[in-house]
Amino acid sequence: MTISARNHIVFSPHRISAMVLRYWYLLRSSWPRVLELIYWPMVQMLMWGFLQLYLSENAGFFARAGGTFIGAVLLWDILFRGQLGFSVSFLEEMWARNMGNLMMSPLRATEFVAALMIMSIVRLAVGMVPVSLLAIGFFGFNLYGMGLALGAFFANLILTSWAVGILVSGLILRNGMGAEGLAWTIMFLLLPLACVYYPVAVLPWWLQIVSWSMPPTYVFEGMRSLLIENVFRPDLMFQALALNAVYFAAAVVAFLRLVDSARNNGSLMQTGE
Repeated sequence: MTISARNHIVFSPHRISAMVLRYWYLLRSSWPRVLELIYWPMVQMLMWGFLQLYLSENAGFFARAGGTFIGAVLLWDILFRGQLGFSVSFLEEMWARNMGNLMMSPLRATEFVAALMIMSIVRLAVGMVPVSLLAIGFFGFNLYGMGLALGAFFANLILTSWAVGILVSGLILRNGMGAEGLAWTIMFLLLPLACVYYPVAVLPWWLQIVSWSMPPTYVFEGMRSLLIENVFRPDLMFQALALNAVYFAAAVVAFLRLVDSARNNGSLMQTGE
């Protein structure tokens, strides 16, 4: 087997790190990009945090349920920013009209996805760490005080965000920049059904079935159980993880098929509308 053939077959950490470095240099060289990562989570956290302060002073339930709004905002940002971080790094290549070059290089589609997943966490950390510290300073809400439960919440939310990001990237690759709007809007379709700010019980029974088919629902129900009742629900986390495994695998398969379809139809070189 030739060296070039072996490089094509073997999953290469070096190619992944090269892509991560490319995106890191893009991010580091643009202060507006860095500011945007912090700005929106901070605005949401402050808005919902001050609303919760008002409600906690005027309602006994919200006094007992302190932190549910802020906790929901911060966990929602993990889900939303995780997907957006993945999709924006992908869109950087589309905007630069570089996708065709990447697909003709030794870089494999799975390595490309792995690099985007790493950059998703990097971009998420840049935005969320300072905002979570502000939540402690302004409202006394310590996200890290959730302990091991936070790890379970984070793992499930980031897996969902990656699954959505992978699928959206494949659709954009196949259909061109006319589908770019999906990267910015699709996650908001999950917002009312994932029950971020209220329990599943408030939904009509038929919508509850849809809601329980979504992994983030289990995370936000688990978050409320932890903050209100001081009870961690591992059963909810395992159910979310099982659903995430199915959705993530399906998203990867769909992405690979969409890449093949884009190659066959020549849309890799057509990155316009």
